[in-house]
Amino acid sequence: MLRVDGSRIVAGDQPVVLRGVGLGGWMNMENFITGYPGTESQQRKALRRVLGDDGYTRFFDRFLDAFFTDDDAALLAGLGLNSVRIPFNYRHFEDDAAPFELETEGFARLDRVVDACARHGIYTILDLHAVPGAQNQHWHSDNPTQWAHFWSQRQFQDRVVHLWERLADHYKDHPWVAGYNPVNEPADVEGTTIGPFYRRLEAAIRAVDPGHILFLDGNRYSTQFDQLGDPLPNCVYTAHDYAKPGFVDGGPYPGVSRGEYVDRDRVEETFLARTAYMRETGTPIWVGEFGPVYTGDLARDEQRYRLLEDQLEIYGRHEASWALWTYKDIGLQGLVTVDPTSPYARRVAPVMEKKARLGVDSWGSTDAGIRAVMQPIEDLFAREFPDFQPYPWGATRWIHGHVRHVMLAEAMVGDFAKAFEGVTPDEAERLADSFALERCRVRENLAEVLRRAAAVGEPTR
Repeated sequence: MLRVDGSRIVAGDQPVVLRGVGLGGWMNMENFITGYPGTESQQRKALRRVLGDDGYTRFFDRFLDAFFTDDDAALLAGLGLNSVRIPFNYRHFEDDAAPFELETEGFARLDRVVDACARHGIYTILDLHAVPGAQNQHWHSDNPTQWAHFWSQRQFQDRVVHLWERLADHYKDHPWVAGYNPVNEPADVEGTTIGPFYRRLEAAIRAVDPGHILFLDGNRYSTQFDQLGDPLPNCVYTAHDYAKPGFVDGGPYPGVSRGEYVDRDRVEETFLARTAYMRETGTPIWVGEFGPVYTGDLARDEQRYRLLEDQLEIYGRHEASWALWTYKDIGLQGLVTVDPTSPYARRVAPVMEKKARLGVDSWGSTDAGIRAVMQPIEDLFAREFPDFQPYPWGATRWIHGHVRHVMLAEAMVGDFAKAFEGVTPDEAERLADSFALERCRVRENLAEVLRRAAAVGEPTR
C-alpha cells in the first residue's frame, strides 16, 4: 500500500510518482464533457421526463458501464500511465430524501473501475467531486446556484464524514487504491471551516482505515493552503494548476493571455507559487488537475501541446505527481473523444451549437455571441458597485456565472431534453454506447505527449 515518506510517495522503500488522468464525466458528469447544459441533476431530471423511467435507467446504466472498461485501463497502461483519479457524485451513494442511508450500487460501480485499473497495474485515487450542499460555487459540484452551502451546514458535513467512513472501510485493504481525495476544489468563503473539517474527517477515516493516503485539496479551488494549518500525517496536499494560455480564451503560447504575458518561466513561477505549501512543509506534490482545452485550430492546438509539455517537464523536475484533466469527453479536452459522427454526438449537436453561441458553459465557451447583453451589466456594476468583489474570482466572473452559467444554462436544459424526445429504451442504450472506447477516437498527439512524460524520471510503479 502506498504511503507518504517525507516529500515522497512510496510503496515499501520504492518511490512512486503518480502519473495519470482524471476520469471526469463518469460518476460525476459535467456539462462540457458530455454536452448537456447546467448541472448533472438538472440534466438527469430532464432526461427522466422525456425518456421515461425505463429509458432513463437503461441509458445511464449503459453509459456508466461503457464509459470506462478494461479496454480503457489497457489503453492508459499502454501509455505508461500508472494512476487514475476517479471523481464521483455523492448521489450515487445517498439520496437527499434518505440521508445516511447508503446504497450499494455506488460501491459496485467504483469497484468495477478500481479493479479494472488494478488488473493493469494502475493505482486509483477516489475523489468525492460533488458533496451534499455543494462545496464550491460551480457546476462541477452539481451546484445550480453559485452558493456553496456545505460549509455552513453541519448536517451536510456529517453526511460526508459518514460516507467516507463507509468508503474507507470498504477499501481499507485494497493496495491498488492509492488513497482518498475527500473533497474536490473546496471553496469555503470565510476560510474558517475547511481546516477544522479536514481534521475531523482525517480522524474519522483513520479510525477505520489507518493506512491509506489522504489527498487534500487546498481552499479556493485547490489554490490556497494557508488556512489548513500544519500538515496531517500520511497526507498529500494537492494543487490544481490550469495555465491561462490553456483556456478557451487563452492567447498564443508564449504570449499574452487575459492581460498577462505567459511563457515557460511564468508557467513555472505559477506552479511554484501554487505548491509553496508542499515544499515549505516537506510533503509530496500532487497536481490533481491541469491541462489545456483544444480548439480544432491546428496551429493553436500545437501551442497547447507545447504548453502541456512544458508543464509536464516542470512537474518531472520537481518530482511532482500529476493527473491530467480529463480522460474522455465529446471533443474539448479529452485524451479520448466521442466520434462526432456517432449517434449521440449527432443528436446533441444542435444543443452544443446553441450552448457555444450563448456562451452557456463555463468551461469551453466564451461570451462572444452575447457581448451586447453582458457589457451593459458589467458597466452597471462597475459604475454602481465598484467595490463589489465577490468570492472567489471577483465581479466579472460572478456576473457571468449568474447570467450565462446559471440563468441561461437552466433555461437550456429543456433544449437538451427535446433532443431525446421519441427515443425508445433500446435507442437510449445505443446512444450511450457512443462513449465506449471502440466507438471513440484517441487524440494521438496528446497520447504521444503523455507517453513521453510517463517514460521520463523512472521509477514509476
